[in-house]
Amino acid sequence: MLLLGIDIGTSSIKVSVVDATLQTCIASAQYPETESAITSVQPGWAEQSPEMWWEHVQKAIAKVKQSKSFDPQDISAIGIAYQMHGLVLVDKDQNSLRDSIIWCDSRAVEIGNEAFDKLGHEACLSHLLNSPGNFTASKLAWVKANEPEIYAKVDKIMLPGDFIAMKLTGEITTSASALSEGIFYDFTCNRLSKEVLDYFGFSESLFATIKPVFSDHGQIKKSIADLLGLKAGIPVAYKAGDQPNNALSLNVLNPGEVAATAGTSGVIYGVSDVLAYDQESRVNTFAHVNHTEEQQRLGVLLCINGTGSLNRWTKTIFGADTTYQQMNSEAKNIKLGSDGLRILPFGNGAERMLNNKLVGVHFQNIDLNLHTRAHIFRAVQEGIAFSFRYGLDIMRGNGMNPSIIRAGKANLFLSDLFTEAFVNATGVPVELYQNDGSVGAALGAGIGSGIYQSPKEAFSNIKAIQLVEPSHTKDYEPIYQEWKTLLGKQLNA
Repeated sequence: MLLLGIDIGTSSIKVSVVDATLQTCIASAQYPETESAITSVQPGWAEQSPEMWWEHVQKAIAKVKQSKSFDPQDISAIGIAYQMHGLVLVDKDQNSLRDSIIWCDSRAVEIGNEAFDKLGHEACLSHLLNSPGNFTASKLAWVKANEPEIYAKVDKIMLPGDFIAMKLTGEITTSASALSEGIFYDFTCNRLSKEVLDYFGFSESLFATIKPVFSDHGQIKKSIADLLGLKAGIPVAYKAGDQPNNALSLNVLNPGEVAATAGTSGVIYGVSDVLAYDQESRVNTFAHVNHTEEQQRLGVLLCINGTGSLNRWTKTIFGADTTYQQMNSEAKNIKLGSDGLRILPFGNGAERMLNNKLVGVHFQNIDLNLHTRAHIFRAVQEGIAFSFRYGLDIMRGNGMNPSIIRAGKANLFLSDLFTEAFVNATGVPVELYQNDGSVGAALGAGIGSGIYQSPKEAFSNIKAIQLVEPSHTKDYEPIYQEWKTLLGKQLNA
């Protein structure tokens, strides 16, 4: 019995086929090999085509089948993980009406800020657990105000994973978790937020049927099954945003457990059972994959927009002739602190943890007679680690104090240098696991389809492959404090 996981990332689509009995990945593939395009026609804007995602899903599935290590007809359920907060609009014929305004797009910041003031800070935080900020609701309001001819044709709004599930099944569903990440969900009343809908003038008819994350979100249509070489009628049994899904893939489901990722963006994601919020909405609280009215499970999310994306940019500009492994090797030859070079890694849109400010990337203290590209490679990873520390301190101020953080051994956590900087800057050990988002989505499908009776059963065979503990936090602390002072100057400029 096999499970298929699909991860709709910003950079690429990744798919994995998992043996449901052994809970192990049989085959994985991603498409494209290079990073998917992001359209930015104005500074701070970021869009991707939903049809591009669908095309890439088809090609990734075709690619994973080339391994010939499994029979596609044995796949029993599909799970989908996706980049959070993106806005997808379709008409009554399920045609996409415009490119998706994705998570790192900053055009709706002021719309969200004004809504926060007009609806009232306390009302927003106590009911929505967040400011409307730069999330999906504010992006939809931007379309309504600036593209009324498109808005008039909208039959349903959805998130990126909902769109792919619709292409597979012809059905459109949503969940409390999805609605909460779009800032459409009232946690106090456990329903769509009437106040948000009334304020922005959104009709409730724009929203799909609400279902549990782990449930039947539709069955694969025969025409699509034939196209993909799968069995018709198998269910899409799980849909979740990439960060709740990453937490699931690391078996982070209970209060106090914490996960981290350092892919295109960087995230620390902790689980709580308390309807709590940050007064400044610098970290955000959403319904976790296992949240119910009876048993609250909230995901407290810190996001740094550009971690892996900065490392990729650094490679393009300074290391086009080298690999990421060689970059890490060169960086290791530079001593801690990069000989005074400091980098602020905030160049991918408005940063929520910095009160939605557009700070940009800053290189500080460059010495033309001293610093080499190896210094830049190291300073980038140190700066990203320091940004995690800055955000974790905000989470600590809100009662989230992890004793250990779980992460997948992927992306920046493949770098021993970055992992060392992360644990020493934060002072928190990291457990590394082999699972990734697409494997987590596959296991989620196993839960949603009833193959597993509980998440505990789905992860009974998952073990950590490495524990990295802090070894010289005292050496990192003064460098972090200097970095923090430089960030403060930029925030106050």
